[in-house]
Amino acid sequence: MVEEFQNVKLTIPDDFRGNLDIRETEKAIKFIKDYFQDNFAREMNLQRVSAPIAVLEETGINDYLSGTEKPVNFSIKATAQRAEIVQSLAKWKRKALKDYGFISGEGLYTDMNAIRPDEQYLDNLHSIYVDQWDWERIIAKNERNLNVLKYIVKKIYKVIVKTERNVCKKYHQIPDVILPNEIFFIHSEELEEMYPELSPCERENVICKEKKAVFIIGIGAPLKNGKPHDERAADYDDWSTETGNGKKGLNGDILVWYPILDCAMELSSMGIRVDKKALLRQLEYKNEQYKLDQYFHKRIMNNDLPLSIGGGIGQSRLCMFFLRKVHIGEVQSSIWSKDMIEKCKKNNVSLL
Repeated sequence: MVEEFQNVKLTIPDDFRGNLDIRETEKAIKFIKDYFQDNFAREMNLQRVSAPIAVLEETGINDYLSGTEKPVNFSIKATAQRAEIVQSLAKWKRKALKDYGFISGEGLYTDMNAIRPDEQYLDNLHSIYVDQWDWERIIAKNERNLNVLKYIVKKIYKVIVKTERNVCKKYHQIPDVILPNEIFFIHSEELEEMYPELSPCERENVICKEKKAVFIIGIGAPLKNGKPHDERAADYDDWSTETGNGKKGLNGDILVWYPILDCAMELSSMGIRVDKKALLRQLEYKNEQYKLDQYFHKRIMNNDLPLSIGGGIGQSRLCMFFLRKVHIGEVQSSIWSKDMIEKCKKNNVSLL
């Protein structure tokens, strides 16, 4: 069953039955988050740090995602400054690596809680509230390549698989493991060549249904049709560096097939971050050269920030996937339309 009303789309499978009540779900969420972050930090050599909920407007540290989303902003009466609620911590983390004294091969992770008021559609997978593990790790200059990107993706995916196995073992109501042992790599340009008549979202669904777990490389640069697979901001991921065979991009997304909703589910967006050359190239492409006067961008241009790789891993997305929930509101407390709340209640979908 699919219900649509005013930028809201709700899908509830006809045979859907909840497997855990609200209190059991809350306990399971804690188990998943504790287990995943402990194993993730160990596998990736990351230290947990504290992170801001807001940053100053003029610094350029906030993440503008695809470049158009406007963050929630407010005035600070005591200091006469303007601040913004974070949308992610892509740039703040890189600054923290340098300021906190991390060295090559080390990194950090943090709990990132964000508000994205410009989210165009609210549905089973999308909310205005975003909770994720933001992480960043220092790399050497000779590690800015696809081999290192794939190596890190495999390490992350290893922890995701391990967590699913343990969730299924602990909660017998969730007996079936979905994820394959290995993740499949494909470039966004290869996907376009394979399915030129499909939209990027449709391509993701086709390849994920076949491979079950996929990392799509190169998101942000224009494809042959002149449009990117998806938009990316100019100043964090490197989506413009050539990587051979005419392809570009040192970033990508981890997606898995979610049979409960019969669609691809993005669990993580990540990438090798821009160096000076990539930053200049991407700012020029986006006509955003004015950002070179901002604090964060000046530090990159002055070689005052380390080269790094980083990304975000959706906490609610992971919990939803592992617990086989039909709606992300079953594993996070957010804001939904009255119509969606009523439809979920009518179909025994318990929103937190």
